[in-house]
Amino acid sequence: MHSKQLSLFITVFSLLLGLSCKDKESKIAEKEITSSPNIIYILADDLGYADLSSYGQKKFTTPNIDRLAKQGMLFTQHYSGSTVCAPSRSALMTGMHTGHTVVRGNKEIQPEGQHPIPESTYTIAEALKKAGYTTGAFGKWGLGFPGSEGDPNNQGFDTFFGYNCQRLGHNYYPNHLWSNRDSIVLAGNRGKEDGVYAPELIHTKTLKFLEDNRNNPFFLYVPSIIPHAELAAPESYMMKHRGKYPPEKAYKGVDDGSAFNQGPYRSQKETHAAFAAMVQLLDNQVGEIIDKVEELGIADNTLIVFTSDNGPHEEGGADPEYFDSNGPLKGVKRDLYEGGIRVPMIVSWPGKIASNTRTDHVSAFWDVFPTVSEIAGVDVPDNLDGISFLPTLLGDDKQLNHEYLYWEFHERGGRQAVRKGNWKAVKYNVLKNPDAPIELYNLMEDIGEENNIAAKYPDIIVEMETILKEARTPSEIFTFGDGTYLSDK
Repeated sequence: MHSKQLSLFITVFSLLLGLSCKDKESKIAEKEITSSPNIIYILADDLGYADLSSYGQKKFTTPNIDRLAKQGMLFTQHYSGSTVCAPSRSALMTGMHTGHTVVRGNKEIQPEGQHPIPESTYTIAEALKKAGYTTGAFGKWGLGFPGSEGDPNNQGFDTFFGYNCQRLGHNYYPNHLWSNRDSIVLAGNRGKEDGVYAPELIHTKTLKFLEDNRNNPFFLYVPSIIPHAELAAPESYMMKHRGKYPPEKAYKGVDDGSAFNQGPYRSQKETHAAFAAMVQLLDNQVGEIIDKVEELGIADNTLIVFTSDNGPHEEGGADPEYFDSNGPLKGVKRDLYEGGIRVPMIVSWPGKIASNTRTDHVSAFWDVFPTVSEIAGVDVPDNLDGISFLPTLLGDDKQLNHEYLYWEFHERGGRQAVRKGNWKAVKYNVLKNPDAPIELYNLMEDIGEENNIAAKYPDIIVEMETILKEARTPSEIFTFGDGTYLSDK
């Protein structure tokens, strides 16, 4: 090539490269956050990884949640804060995993509520409130009995409506709910009457919050009680599913006496139909939230997240094996295998998140705090375990990754787990035997955790053992082995 031709080639190439860079910059600029976007975080209760048709459910469909996935991004490797309710929510609210967060297990306070997160706790709601957001929570709390320092109104939420106590949240026709600090008696549920299905009343209040705050930035936290524990759905939903899931399975529960509607589950003759009906109701409510946001004209400035607090449960007649609720994953609620802690997560944000996309980025509940803080433009405390996954949402290749993820569980003999890269270490019965052997799995090759390969990789076992010891700080309340608190039955 002659020198003049070479010079011309370089000039043209430089111009094209410049245009390419400018085009890339313009696309990034289009995604820049120019105002405080609304944030809606919907948390299902005990919904399994494969309980959504977008994640592989075959026996029923979830069209509205699937619609959210088509509008946004589906995460294939997202993890809950814990394998049961309260610590999972604590990890979400504080941005810290269960080796550091203040509530690490389910500890009940009688007559109603759970052990409170202390006043000194800095929550995601407080951070967003500081940024000028109106904050509301509608559903199940579980992080502090009414009036305690852990009461949602004392932890950054302007408005709360729903169940304070996760034990009472087992029942779908409760005697009362909480509206901020007022106990609202549900007269329609006196005695054995089923006049008010609580999830529908809570949902009405949720939509009202959206309407009332259409003109100001808001954080809407929707910790639904569906489909946890008692299998009960309104007859209008049962009719649509009755007879479709043979053979049906009956459950004998508590239908009278002093314990009725105080936590124990009611009987259900059609548990399969009831479960599917409850998930359909949840799916419809998600659809109505999406529709309301669009109706109010705020969809383009609203981030919507849908996920679950842990793996599927087996109480009250629930049958995750029948529905293949975990797909290829091993374990259920209270396990630290993937089935207990890997959960669906879908995030939609029109104009910012590319539609109908998937990511295998490894993330967890404690990442939500730094993510929404970055979106809202507020600083986060230095002690958070979370890493913002906003770059992943925006398609930026500068996403930081965790060195490892850590969980601990204080029931059933004590359990710990670590994920580092594709390696997954699980340790059970640590209360009886602190030196219990570690199970090791390669999740890239063995997502079902069927082949314990610990014997083949002694160096990895040593590394995992070190993490298990160093990832946690001591807790006077949630110690391994005190045996003084109740489980989430």
